[in-house]
Amino acid sequence: MFASSDQGGNRAATIYRLIETVKLNDVDCAAYLLDTTARIADHLARRTDELLPWNYRQA
Repeated sequence: MFASSDQGGNRAATIYRLIETVKLNDVDCAAYLLDTTARIADHLARRTDELLPWNYRQA
């Protein structure tokens, strides 16, 4: 209902799941999202595992 479509609901669920995973790994959620979105475009595809919440280290 609130997401306007099934696809919107799926996207919202993915974002909620990411945020909860970040919290479970004792990482500051706002800092993680800002830092990761700033770094991801220039980050090597074979090293994206470094950006996962359980491997995350702020630059």
